[in-house]
Amino acid sequence: MSSLGAIITQAIVHHYGRDEFLRRLSHPFWFQSFGAVMGMDWHSSAITTSVIGALKRGLKPMENELGLRVCGDRGQHSRKTPDELRLIGERIGFDSTPLIRASRLVGHRATA
Repeated sequence: MSSLGAIITQAIVHHYGRDEFLRRLSHPFWFQSFGAVMGMDWHSSAITTSVIGALKRGLKPMENELGLRVCGDRGQHSRKTPDELRLIGERIGFDSTPLIRASRLVGHRATA
């Protein structure tokens, strides 16, 4: 999953740009299809965290080239997301507080 997701992401970013990839990733039908192409069952309830985890692993070596950073993962690893966001903010030089807050709000809603 990680390798295929990374190759597809790289192709989209190189041909259409990073903003277009993020636009597609935010579309629920496209995201679901992307997960299915990567090998997930189309009706799996864990597709979101699985796809994000696979992208995180697959894109790590090329994050500087693509200008993309992926945070979050499945299970216990998901609890590290605020720390990951804070670290990236420090490295790149932006205030990660709004992203951390949004992550907590979304995470809380997803588990409610």
